[in-house]
Amino acid sequence: MYPEFAKWVQSHRDLPVLLNQWCNVVRWEFKDPTPFLRSREFLWQEGHTAHATLEEANDMVYEILELYKQVYENVLAVPVIKGVKTEAEKFAGGFFTTTVEAYIPGSGRAIQGATSHNLGQNFGKMFEISFEDKDNATKIPWQTSWGLTTRTIGVMIMAHADNKGLVLPPAVAPQQVVVVPIPHKEVLPEELEEHCKALEKSLRASGVRVKVDARENYNPGWKYNHWELKGVPIRIEVGRNEVKEKSAMLAVRYSGAKEPYAGSVEGLGAFVKQRLAEIQDAMLAKATEDRNAKLQVVTEWKAFVPALNDKCLCLTPFCDEDAMLAKATEDRNAKLQVVTEWKAFVPALNDKCLCLTPFCDEEEEEEKVKEASRSEAQQLS
Repeated sequence: MYPEFAKWVQSHRDLPVLLNQWCNVVRWEFKDPTPFLRSREFLWQEGHTAHATLEEANDMVYEILELYKQVYENVLAVPVIKGVKTEAEKFAGGFFTTTVEAYIPGSGRAIQGATSHNLGQNFGKMFEISFEDKDNATKIPWQTSWGLTTRTIGVMIMAHADNKGLVLPPAVAPQQVVVVPIPHKEVLPEELEEHCKALEKSLRASGVRVKVDARENYNPGWKYNHWELKGVPIRIEVGRNEVKEKSAMLAVRYSGAKEPYAGSVEGLGAFVKQRLAEIQDAMLAKATEDRNAKLQVVTEWKAFVPALNDKCLCLTPFCDEDAMLAKATEDRNAKLQVVTEWKAFVPALNDKCLCLTPFCDEEEEEEKVKEASRSEAQQLS
C-alpha cells in the first residue's frame, strides 16, 4: 500500500490521504489459537492515513481511539481504558501507539481491544513518500494506522456470558426479543397464534428485532434454554393468562428477572424499546462496576504480585526504560534462586504493562501525549 502512497502524494493538496479497508489476515508463525481472541485467520478493519503535519496525525489517532472506545462501550457494553503503549509494546517502527484495554472478570486478565498508531515519518522515509508544501519545500508526511478485529466478539462474550450461554447487549443482538408461545388446553391454537402475531407486529413497528418461535416439535422449556444459550436479551412468554388478559411476560436475559407487562398490545413495542435501552446501560454499568472492583493502585513490589494473583488490574508507577525493566526482572529472578520466601511474590500469571498514562481525565492526558510527541519530533528533526 505505501508504495502507492508514494505515487498518490506529490503535493500538499493531495493530503490528507484517508483509507480504510476490511480484509482477512493470516498469521503464518502461529500456535495455541484461541477462538475470536487469537486465531490463525481473522477479519479486521484497517485504516491508513497520511497528513501534512504532526498535529493533524495526532488528531486522527485520538479521533479513531475514541471511536474504538465508543464501539466497545456504546455497542458492546464493555468498558475500556484508553492509554499509550510502552516503548516495548508500541507498533514496531512507529512513533507512538495508543490503545483501549478491556478487563475479563472471569480470568482476571486484561486484553487489548484495539490500537491506533502514529507511525511518524519512518515509513515515509522507507517508501520515499514526500510532498511539496505551500512554501515549495519538500517534506515527508506524518502517517497513522489503526485497526479493530473480530477479537471484539470474543471480548464481548467473555465480559458478559454466564454458565447458561451468551448474554448479548441489545445493540448487537441479531434477535433482540423472542416470543415463545405456551400451548394450553384452555386456549385455542388460533387464539394463541393471533396474540403472538399481535405482539410481534407491535414490536416490529417500534423497530425491535423480534422472532416468534412457533416450532411445534419443541416444548417451551427447551426453547427457553435454546434462546438463553444464544443470549437473546428479552424472552416474551405467552401462555393462557397472557392470551386472556392481552398481556405479556418478559424474561430479561442478563439479570434473569421476570417482568409482567399489563399495558396495551399496541404499547408493547415502545415499552420493550425502552427496556432494551435500559438493559444496554445496565450491562455496561455492571461490567464497569466489576472492572473497577479489581482496579488497584499499587506502589510497592510486595503488593504488586498479590494484587495480580487476586485478578486485579494494577495502576503502578512505571519509568518505561528498558534498562530499568530488565534490571528489575534480573533482580527478581536472582532472588528467586536463593530466597524461598520470594516465591510468594511470583505472579501465577504473567504480568504485562498494558499502557502508560491511562486517560482518566482524557482531554488533559491526551494533550500531554500530544505535547510530548511534538517535543520528540522536534528533537528528531
